[in-house]
Amino acid sequence: MNWVDFKNINKDLFRSKEFLHFSFWVLLYFFLVLVDKWPYPVWFKMIRHLIDVSFWVTIVYVNILYLIPKYLQVKKPILYLLSLLFVIVLISPIHITSMILLFKNNTEDARYFADNQSTIFMLNLFVGLASTLYKILTDWLIHQNEKIALETQNLQSELKFLKSQINPHFFFNTLNNLYALTLKKSDSAPEIVLRLSEMMRYMLYESNEKQVSLEKEINYVKNYLELEKLRQGHKFDINFNLNGEIKDQKIAPLMFIPFLENSFKHGLDNQIKSGFVNIDLNLNESSVDLAIENSKPPSIPQKMPEKKSGGIGLKNVKRRLKLLYPQRHRLDIEEKPHSFKVFLNIQLT
Repeated sequence: MNWVDFKNINKDLFRSKEFLHFSFWVLLYFFLVLVDKWPYPVWFKMIRHLIDVSFWVTIVYVNILYLIPKYLQVKKPILYLLSLLFVIVLISPIHITSMILLFKNNTEDARYFADNQSTIFMLNLFVGLASTLYKILTDWLIHQNEKIALETQNLQSELKFLKSQINPHFFFNTLNNLYALTLKKSDSAPEIVLRLSEMMRYMLYESNEKQVSLEKEINYVKNYLELEKLRQGHKFDINFNLNGEIKDQKIAPLMFIPFLENSFKHGLDNQIKSGFVNIDLNLNESSVDLAIENSKPPSIPQKMPEKKSGGIGLKNVKRRLKLLYPQRHRLDIEEKPHSFKVFLNIQLT
């Protein structure tokens, strides 16, 4: 066994529930010995409080390990309380007798325990009820931690799945466009390849993070729009306005692309002669606003049956926003006679 393994074993030991319980009882024992003001030697005080702690340990673990699982956790509170009371009634006389025997050489002190049996009984009952409260609270905390851990795991799995739907969707669409241009031997093909490589680098290496700098996300959008301008030619108006200052804002990757992609796919790609896409991106220190308006074709072609491996769709976009920015986003989609309009607000902090 090397030093690292030994160190890990010790770390696990010190964090274990058994070690924490043992430490609590040891500390309680020495605390009682130190605060004991009775005029007896230290060794005598140690024996006395060892007896006390021994009976309390018995009450606590009979309660935690047997009574609570058998009665309280199966919703039998009356039986549980009666059983706990029975245990206290059974143990208290033994506890009192032990004290009387310990102080048998001092009649006055022995009589004190005989005359105050109810005090010892109530103290033992308090210990039992305190252990019940401890068990209820710790079980609740464990349940909450497990619930949070499960929700976090599900959240990360779902976000990973949703993001994986975005990347291939845009990637394959762009390759199809590039393929069409190479068939035409277009001079725009090399520039598209360059911009596509920059975008692929972002998707492969940057977008795996939970958050990226807003500057990188905006650069990705700019590359996307330049690629679309090259692909579409000069027959459509594509305008991008950026307002505000880019500082150190962070955002989840690939949040804007689904809306941009839809504006081209369902707007310009369905038009023959003219059309437009206007994008306004307004930046603040703690929020970002995206407004996209695209022209609507006079007649929308009949939709083909949706493939199972098809696009991400608004349903998944809304789901991703809900997971990443719960109560911290606003999405409005408006359809006008001649255009579609999308407004997205994200609170970054």
